[in-house]
Amino acid sequence: RFNIAMKVFLYYEDNEKEGLHKTLKMTLPKSWKSGPTSKLLTQFVESYNASSLGKLNTLEEENLHLATNVETETETESLFKLPSDAIIQDVIPDRANVFVCHGPSTTLEEIEAERNKEKQKELEYKKSTVQCTRFGCKKRFPKGGPYPSCQYHLSPPVFHETAKFWSCCPQKKAYDWTDFENIPGCQTGNCTDVKESDQKQFLGGTDLRAKATGDAELKSIADFNKAQLDGEAAPVLDRLERVMIDLGIEKELYDQVVQGIRNKVLEENSTSDEAEILDEIKTAIGEKLKSTMKAIAVEQLRIT
Repeated sequence: RFNIAMKVFLYYEDNEKEGLHKTLKMTLPKSWKSGPTSKLLTQFVESYNASSLGKLNTLEEENLHLATNVETETETESLFKLPSDAIIQDVIPDRANVFVCHGPSTTLEEIEAERNKEKQKELEYKKSTVQCTRFGCKKRFPKGGPYPSCQYHLSPPVFHETAKFWSCCPQKKAYDWTDFENIPGCQTGNCTDVKESDQKQFLGGTDLRAKATGDAELKSIADFNKAQLDGEAAPVLDRLERVMIDLGIEKELYDQVVQGIRNKVLEENSTSDEAEILDEIKTAIGEKLKSTMKAIAVEQLRIT
Protein backbone atom coordinates (compact mmCIF):
# COMPACT_ATOMS: atom_id res chain seq x y z
CA ARG A 1 0.00 0.00 0.00
CA PHE A 2 1.18 3.54 -0.74
CA ASN A 3 2.00 5.64 2.28
CA ILE A 4 0.05 8.72 1.18
CA ALA A 5 -1.07 11.29 3.73
CA MET A 6 -4.82 11.41 4.26
CA LYS A 7 -6.47 14.81 4.01
CA VAL A 8 -9.97 15.94 4.95
CA PHE A 9 -11.78 19.25 4.58
CA LEU A 10 -13.92 20.27 7.56
CA TYR A 11 -16.70 22.83 7.01
CA TYR A 12 -18.79 24.62 9.58
CA GLU A 13 -21.70 26.19 7.65
CA ASP A 14 -24.59 25.35 9.98
CA ASN A 15 -25.15 28.98 10.91
CA GLU A 16 -27.25 31.67 9.25
CA LYS A 17 -24.42 34.19 9.57
CA GLU A 18 -21.88 33.46 6.84
CA GLY A 19 -19.26 35.46 8.74
CA LEU A 20 -19.23 32.69 11.36
CA HIS A 21 -18.52 29.92 8.87
CA LYS A 22 -15.13 28.23 8.86
CA THR A 23 -13.22 25.79 6.65
CA LEU A 24 -10.35 23.75 8.03
CA LYS A 25 -8.07 21.60 5.87
CA MET A 26 -6.42 18.83 7.87
CA THR A 27 -3.63 16.42 7.05
CA LEU A 28 -4.22 13.57 9.45
CA PRO A 29 -1.47 11.98 11.51
CA LYS A 30 -1.07 8.33 10.53
CA SER A 31 -2.35 7.14 13.90
CA TRP A 32 -5.57 9.09 13.52
CA LYS A 33 -6.81 7.07 10.58
CA SER A 34 -7.52 4.09 12.82
CA GLY A 35 -9.04 6.31 15.49
CA PRO A 36 -12.63 7.53 16.04
CA THR A 37 -14.20 10.36 14.05
CA SER A 38 -14.69 12.25 17.32
CA LYS A 39 -10.99 13.22 17.07
CA LEU A 40 -11.75 15.32 14.00
CA LEU A 41 -14.62 17.06 15.75
CA THR A 42 -12.50 17.79 18.83
CA GLN A 43 -9.71 19.23 16.68
CA PHE A 44 -12.11 21.43 14.72
CA VAL A 45 -13.86 22.78 17.83
CA GLU A 46 -10.52 23.62 19.45
CA SER A 47 -9.33 25.39 16.29
CA TYR A 48 -12.61 27.30 15.90
CA ASN A 49 -12.86 28.44 19.52
CA ALA A 50 -9.20 29.51 19.55
CA SER A 51 -9.85 31.86 16.60
CA SER A 52 -11.67 35.18 16.61
CA LEU A 53 -14.81 33.32 15.53
CA GLY A 54 -14.90 31.47 18.84
CA LYS A 55 -15.30 34.73 20.74
CA LEU A 56 -18.41 35.51 18.72
CA ASN A 57 -19.81 31.98 18.51
CA THR A 58 -18.33 29.51 20.99
CA LEU A 59 -18.90 25.92 19.86
CA GLU A 60 -19.65 23.12 22.32
CA GLU A 61 -18.48 19.71 21.15
CA GLU A 62 -21.22 17.79 22.97
CA ASN A 63 -23.84 19.65 20.89
CA LEU A 64 -22.22 18.97 17.51
CA HIS A 65 -21.76 16.05 15.12
CA LEU A 66 -19.96 15.31 11.85
CA ALA A 67 -21.64 14.48 8.54
CA THR A 68 -20.57 13.69 4.97
CA ASN A 69 -22.20 14.15 1.60
CA VAL A 70 -23.87 11.06 0.15
CA GLU A 71 -25.37 10.77 -3.34
CA THR A 72 -28.94 9.48 -3.36
CA GLU A 73 -30.77 7.50 -6.05
CA THR A 74 -32.14 10.78 -7.42
CA GLU A 75 -28.56 11.99 -7.97
CA THR A 76 -28.94 14.70 -5.33
CA GLU A 77 -26.73 14.99 -2.28
CA SER A 78 -27.78 14.72 1.33
CA LEU A 79 -25.85 14.71 4.59
CA PHE A 80 -25.11 11.39 6.28
CA LYS A 81 -24.50 11.59 10.03
CA LEU A 82 -21.22 9.98 11.07
CA PRO A 83 -21.09 7.89 14.26
CA SER A 84 -18.74 9.44 16.83
CA ASP A 85 -17.00 6.10 17.46
CA ALA A 86 -16.69 5.00 13.83
CA ILE A 87 -13.13 4.49 12.55
CA ILE A 88 -12.08 7.43 10.38
CA GLN A 89 -10.61 5.39 7.51
CA ASP A 90 -13.73 3.18 7.41
CA VAL A 91 -16.25 5.98 6.89
CA ILE A 92 -14.33 8.94 5.45
CA PRO A 93 -12.54 8.71 2.09
CA ASP A 94 -9.31 10.59 1.48
CA ARG A 95 -9.90 14.29 0.65
CA ALA A 96 -13.54 14.06 1.63
CA ASN A 97 -15.71 17.02 2.61
CA VAL A 98 -16.85 16.65 6.22
CA PHE A 99 -19.42 18.99 7.74
CA VAL A 100 -19.69 20.11 11.35
CA CYS A 101 -23.40 20.33 12.20
CA HIS A 102 -25.44 21.27 15.24
CA GLY A 103 -27.09 18.44 17.16
CA PRO A 104 -25.53 15.81 19.43
CA SER A 105 -23.54 12.98 17.88
CA THR A 106 -24.57 9.33 18.09
CA THR A 107 -22.60 6.11 18.43
CA LEU A 108 -22.63 3.08 16.16
CA GLU A 109 -24.70 1.20 18.73
CA GLU A 110 -27.28 3.98 18.95
CA ILE A 111 -27.57 4.22 15.16
CA GLU A 112 -27.96 0.44 14.84
CA ALA A 113 -30.64 0.44 17.55
CA GLU A 114 -32.54 3.19 15.69
CA ARG A 115 -32.28 1.26 12.40
CA ASN A 116 -33.58 -1.90 14.03
CA LYS A 117 -36.44 0.08 15.52
CA GLU A 118 -37.36 1.45 12.09
CA LYS A 119 -37.05 -1.99 10.46
CA GLN A 120 -39.31 -3.53 13.10
CA LYS A 121 -41.82 -0.73 12.62
CA GLU A 122 -41.80 -1.29 8.85
CA LEU A 123 -42.08 -5.05 9.30
CA GLU A 124 -45.09 -4.72 11.60
CA TYR A 125 -46.70 -2.32 9.12
CA LYS A 126 -46.19 -4.73 6.20
CA LYS A 127 -47.55 -7.66 8.21
CA SER A 128 -50.73 -5.76 9.01
CA THR A 129 -51.29 -4.46 5.48
CA VAL A 130 -51.38 -5.66 1.87
CA GLN A 131 -50.26 -3.94 -1.32
CA CYS A 132 -52.66 -3.00 -4.05
CA THR A 133 -52.45 -5.50 -6.92
CA ARG A 134 -53.31 -2.97 -9.61
CA PHE A 135 -50.51 -2.12 -12.04
CA GLY A 136 -48.52 0.93 -11.05
CA CYS A 137 -50.15 1.38 -7.64
CA LYS A 138 -47.94 0.81 -4.62
CA LYS A 139 -50.38 1.81 -1.91
CA ARG A 140 -50.71 -0.43 1.12
CA PHE A 141 -53.85 -0.72 3.21
CA PRO A 142 -55.24 -2.84 6.08
CA LYS A 143 -56.17 -6.41 5.21
CA GLY A 144 -59.84 -6.49 4.31
CA GLY A 145 -60.02 -2.73 3.79
CA PRO A 146 -60.97 0.03 3.81
CA TYR A 147 -59.73 0.31 0.24
CA PRO A 148 -58.22 3.73 -0.62
CA SER A 149 -58.64 5.55 -3.90
CA CYS A 150 -56.29 4.36 -6.62
CA GLN A 151 -54.72 5.68 -9.83
CA TYR A 152 -53.34 2.77 -11.80
CA HIS A 153 -52.54 1.33 -15.22
CA LEU A 154 -54.81 -1.05 -17.06
CA SER A 155 -52.11 -3.39 -18.38
CA PRO A 156 -48.61 -4.63 -17.51
CA PRO A 157 -45.37 -2.69 -17.98
CA VAL A 158 -43.12 -3.32 -20.98
CA PHE A 159 -39.33 -3.52 -20.64
CA HIS A 160 -37.93 -3.49 -24.15
CA GLU A 161 -34.22 -2.82 -24.66
CA THR A 162 -33.67 0.44 -22.72
CA ALA A 163 -37.27 1.64 -22.98
CA LYS A 164 -39.80 1.27 -20.17
CA PHE A 165 -43.48 1.99 -20.58
CA TRP A 166 -46.96 0.71 -19.71
CA SER A 167 -48.57 -1.39 -22.41
CA CYS A 168 -51.78 0.61 -21.98
CA CYS A 169 -49.90 3.90 -22.50
CA PRO A 170 -47.28 3.11 -25.22
CA GLN A 171 -46.90 6.77 -26.12
CA LYS A 172 -45.36 7.56 -22.70
CA LYS A 173 -41.89 5.99 -22.73
CA ALA A 174 -39.16 6.40 -20.12
CA TYR A 175 -35.50 5.37 -20.08
CA ASP A 176 -34.83 6.06 -16.43
CA TRP A 177 -36.43 3.94 -13.71
CA THR A 178 -37.51 6.94 -11.64
CA ASP A 179 -39.12 8.58 -14.67
CA PHE A 180 -40.90 5.31 -15.43
CA GLU A 181 -42.32 5.05 -11.91
CA ASN A 182 -43.56 8.64 -12.16
CA ILE A 183 -45.72 7.98 -15.23
CA PRO A 184 -49.25 8.65 -13.89
CA GLY A 185 -51.86 5.91 -14.10
CA CYS A 186 -54.47 6.10 -16.83
CA GLN A 187 -57.31 4.63 -14.69
CA THR A 188 -58.90 5.62 -11.40
CA GLY A 189 -60.85 3.57 -8.91
CA ASN A 190 -60.20 1.86 -5.59
CA CYS A 191 -57.33 -0.37 -4.53
CA THR A 192 -57.85 -4.13 -4.45
CA ASP A 193 -56.03 -7.13 -3.02
CA VAL A 194 -57.46 -9.53 -5.60
CA LYS A 195 -54.91 -10.65 -8.17
CA GLU A 196 -55.67 -11.97 -11.62
CA SER A 197 -53.77 -15.26 -11.57
CA ASP A 198 -53.33 -15.54 -15.34
CA GLN A 199 -52.16 -11.95 -15.84
CA LYS A 200 -48.50 -11.42 -16.74
CA GLN A 201 -46.65 -9.02 -14.47
CA PHE A 202 -44.46 -7.59 -17.25
CA LEU A 203 -43.96 -7.84 -21.02
CA GLY A 204 -40.91 -7.69 -23.29
CA GLY A 205 -39.76 -7.61 -26.86
CA THR A 206 -40.98 -11.14 -27.53
CA ASP A 207 -44.50 -10.20 -26.42
CA LEU A 208 -44.48 -7.11 -28.61
CA ARG A 209 -43.39 -9.09 -31.65
CA ALA A 210 -45.95 -11.79 -30.91
CA LYS A 211 -48.68 -9.17 -30.72
CA ALA A 212 -47.51 -7.58 -33.98
CA THR A 213 -47.21 -10.86 -35.89
CA GLY A 214 -50.05 -12.76 -34.28
CA ASP A 215 -47.70 -15.43 -32.84
CA ALA A 216 -48.89 -17.46 -29.89
CA GLU A 217 -48.25 -15.77 -26.57
CA LEU A 218 -45.75 -17.20 -24.10
CA LYS A 219 -47.59 -18.97 -21.30
CA SER A 220 -45.31 -18.46 -18.29
CA ILE A 221 -42.50 -16.36 -16.83
CA ALA A 222 -40.17 -19.32 -17.38
CA ASP A 223 -41.02 -19.26 -21.11
CA PHE A 224 -40.47 -15.52 -21.14
CA ASN A 225 -37.07 -15.78 -19.46
CA LYS A 226 -36.01 -18.55 -21.83
CA ALA A 227 -36.93 -16.41 -24.81
CA GLN A 228 -34.85 -13.54 -23.44
CA LEU A 229 -31.50 -15.34 -23.34
CA ASP A 230 -30.14 -12.81 -25.81
CA GLY A 231 -30.45 -10.22 -23.06
CA GLU A 232 -33.31 -8.25 -24.56
CA ALA A 233 -35.69 -6.98 -21.87
CA ALA A 234 -34.38 -9.59 -19.46
CA PRO A 235 -35.46 -9.05 -15.83
CA VAL A 236 -32.76 -7.65 -13.54
CA LEU A 237 -32.23 -10.87 -11.58
CA ASP A 238 -31.80 -12.92 -14.77
CA ARG A 239 -29.26 -10.47 -16.16
CA LEU A 240 -27.44 -10.47 -12.83
CA GLU A 241 -27.33 -14.27 -12.84
CA ARG A 242 -25.59 -14.32 -16.22
CA VAL A 243 -23.13 -11.62 -15.09
CA MET A 244 -22.33 -13.58 -11.93
CA ILE A 245 -21.67 -16.73 -13.96
CA ASP A 246 -19.39 -14.73 -16.29
CA LEU A 247 -17.50 -13.54 -13.19
CA GLY A 248 -16.92 -17.14 -12.11
CA ILE A 249 -19.65 -17.43 -9.48
CA GLU A 250 -21.42 -20.78 -9.63
CA LYS A 251 -25.08 -20.75 -10.65
CA GLU A 252 -25.90 -23.04 -7.71
CA LEU A 253 -24.45 -20.48 -5.28
CA TYR A 254 -26.39 -17.64 -6.90
CA ASP A 255 -29.64 -19.65 -6.81
CA GLN A 256 -29.04 -20.50 -3.15
CA VAL A 257 -28.63 -16.81 -2.25
CA VAL A 258 -31.75 -15.78 -4.18
CA GLN A 259 -33.82 -18.57 -2.63
CA GLY A 260 -32.58 -17.66 0.84
CA ILE A 261 -33.64 -14.05 0.38
CA ARG A 262 -36.99 -15.19 -1.06
CA ASN A 263 -37.62 -17.35 2.02
CA LYS A 264 -36.81 -14.42 4.29
CA VAL A 265 -39.13 -12.09 2.35
CA LEU A 266 -41.98 -14.61 2.55
CA GLU A 267 -41.36 -15.06 6.26
CA GLU A 268 -41.26 -11.34 7.08
CA ASN A 269 -43.86 -10.00 4.65
CA SER A 270 -47.49 -10.86 4.20
CA THR A 271 -47.52 -10.90 0.41
CA SER A 272 -47.94 -13.36 -2.42
CA ASP A 273 -47.34 -10.74 -5.10
CA GLU A 274 -44.51 -12.18 -7.20
CA ALA A 275 -43.56 -8.74 -8.54
CA GLU A 276 -43.25 -7.38 -5.00
CA ILE A 277 -41.23 -10.40 -3.88
CA LEU A 278 -38.82 -10.05 -6.85
CA ASP A 279 -38.47 -6.35 -6.09
CA GLU A 280 -37.57 -7.15 -2.47
CA ILE A 281 -34.98 -9.72 -3.64
CA LYS A 282 -33.49 -7.24 -6.12
CA THR A 283 -33.26 -4.54 -3.43
CA ALA A 284 -31.64 -6.90 -0.91
CA ILE A 285 -29.01 -8.13 -3.38
CA GLY A 286 -28.37 -4.57 -4.56
CA GLU A 287 -27.75 -3.40 -0.98
CA LYS A 288 -25.34 -6.29 -0.35
CA LEU A 289 -23.41 -5.63 -3.57
CA LYS A 290 -23.27 -1.90 -2.86
CA SER A 291 -21.97 -2.58 0.66
CA THR A 292 -19.31 -4.92 -0.73
CA MET A 293 -18.21 -2.37 -3.36
CA LYS A 294 -17.99 0.34 -0.70
CA ALA A 295 -15.88 -1.95 1.48
CA ILE A 296 -13.52 -2.58 -1.43
CA ALA A 297 -13.30 1.17 -2.13
CA VAL A 298 -12.54 1.90 1.53
CA GLU A 299 -9.92 -0.87 1.58
CA GLN A 300 -8.24 0.69 -1.47
CA LEU A 301 -8.10 4.03 0.31
CA ARG A 302 -6.94 2.59 3.61
CA ILE A 303 -3.32 3.36 4.35
CA THR A 304 -1.20 1.61 6.94
